[in-house]
Amino acid sequence: MNFWYSLVDLLPFEWAQSGSMLFMKNALLAILVISPLFGLMSTMVVQSRMSFFSDALGHSAFAGLAIGALCGLAAPTGCAVVLSVVFALLFSLVRRRSNLASDTVIGVFSSTAVALGIFLSTLGGRSFTKFNSLLVGDILSVSPSRIALLALILLAVVLLWVFALNQLTLSAIHPALADSRGVSLFAVEALFNCAVAVVVTLTMTWIGLLVINSMLILPGAMARNLAKNMRQYTLFSLLGAVIAGIAGLMVSYYIGASTGASITLILAIFFAITFAFRKKRL
Repeated sequence: MNFWYSLVDLLPFEWAQSGSMLFMKNALLAILVISPLFGLMSTMVVQSRMSFFSDALGHSAFAGLAIGALCGLAAPTGCAVVLSVVFALLFSLVRRRSNLASDTVIGVFSSTAVALGIFLSTLGGRSFTKFNSLLVGDILSVSPSRIALLALILLAVVLLWVFALNQLTLSAIHPALADSRGVSLFAVEALFNCAVAVVVTLTMTWIGLLVINSMLILPGAMARNLAKNMRQYTLFSLLGAVIAGIAGLMVSYYIGASTGASITLILAIFFAITFAFRKKRL
């Protein structure tokens, strides 16, 4: 981290001065790790028409945190990750074994997970207020150890994209064709869903449960307004997510607003601009 701090010290901001505001420097590094994660995954979430899947995963992660807290765990995040992965696998299984549309399956799991989370967190007359911070998030509370963990997850997601992008894309666009080519639809979908589950669960504490879904929709939606091929689609989504992440952090610092909400609003502005450009191009 000392090398990172020395690099940030070169920036022309008062919070970047040497030895000061390490929490802001940690937050900037976290944004540089989190944004590419959401930028990459957003392309496949939008392509697969699973826009509310991350929202449902956030609800399941909330239920996992409630279970961990009920069991007296000091750090219930691990419990939340496990429950989110189980949720993602069950979703993949039900989606493949039934004729229900994806949005219906997502709605079933989402409503069940949020009800379970609220039920457990208020069981025995407990107060729900201790979970209020999850709703808006706090990127300034991120620790260097969590940033390192997120960096490892980013590396794993990049490797997934390198080795399985064609299978993921074909499964999303034409499942029947993918199946005829020997692609295991359940395995590919389950792997991707589990990756989304881990990312959403580990980042919702800093992004906020109320807006984390937008981080997996807006970069890809914005990129689709401009891209002519898959390579451009991925590149525009990545760039949009990173630029919005950095800009959102700066805006939240100088005006005192939520970082997650600031990033979301900037992404929404990007979408509006690119949509207008798309309309002119057509």
